[in-house]
Amino acid sequence: MQDASSPARKATLSSRICADLRAAILRGDLAPAEKINLDRLRETYQISISPLREAVSRLIAEGLVNFEDQRGYSVSPVSLADLAEVTRLRGELETIALGEAVNNGDLEWESAVMGALYRLSRTAKETPDAWEEAHSAFHMALISGCGAPRLLQICAMLRTLQDRYRRLWPMSPKDGTARQIAEEHRAIAEAATSREAARATALLRAHIEATGTELRARMQAHPPATP
Repeated sequence: MQDASSPARKATLSSRICADLRAAILRGDLAPAEKINLDRLRETYQISISPLREAVSRLIAEGLVNFEDQRGYSVSPVSLADLAEVTRLRGELETIALGEAVNNGDLEWESAVMGALYRLSRTAKETPDAWEEAHSAFHMALISGCGAPRLLQICAMLRTLQDRYRRLWPMSPKDGTARQIAEEHRAIAEAATSREAARATALLRAHIEATGTELRARMQAHPPATP
C-alpha cells in the first residue's frame, strides 16, 4: 500500500489535478486570465501544496497557465494575436509531421488513421466531451507515424491551444458555415493513407487555417470579457 506522501502517490495526484484543471480551462470553467487560487484547490482536493505546484507547472509548459512574480498563477489569456500565432504554428508543424508520417508510416499507422476516422464519424457532436476526445485522437493518429516524438509533443500542445479557442467560441447554427468538417477529415485521411503527401498536407493546412479563420470571426463578433 502506498503512503499518501510517497512519490508515486504524489505523481498520481498531480496527474489527476492536472487533468481536472486542464479540462476546466478548456471548457471555460476557469476563464481566461482568471487567477488560480492554490489555497482553495488545496482545500478542494485535501492535499499538500507539492502536487498542486507540479500540476500547474505542467499546465504552464502546455501554455494554458501563466505565472508572474507577486501575482501568482492565472489561466493564460486569449487574444486574436495569440490565436493567429497558434494557428500559424500548428499549420506549419502539423503538416511537417503529416508529411513524414505519410512517407514513414506502416500498415499499423494506416489502420490507426482509418480506425480513428471511423470512431470520429460515429461520435455525435451532441456529446461534446466524447467528440473532442475522438477528434483529438484522429489528428494524433494522422501524424503518429512521423517518428519524431518531440514534434508530436509540440503538435499536441498547439492543437490543444487551438481547441481551447474552438470550445470557448463554439460553432452556432446561426454562423451559416458551409464547411463540411467530416468530409474534410475523410479527405485528409484518404490522401494520407494513399501516400499522397502533397495533397494530404495541403488539405490539412487548409483545414487548420479554415478553423483559425472561423474562430477569428467568432472572436470579433463576441470579444472575450475583460478580466
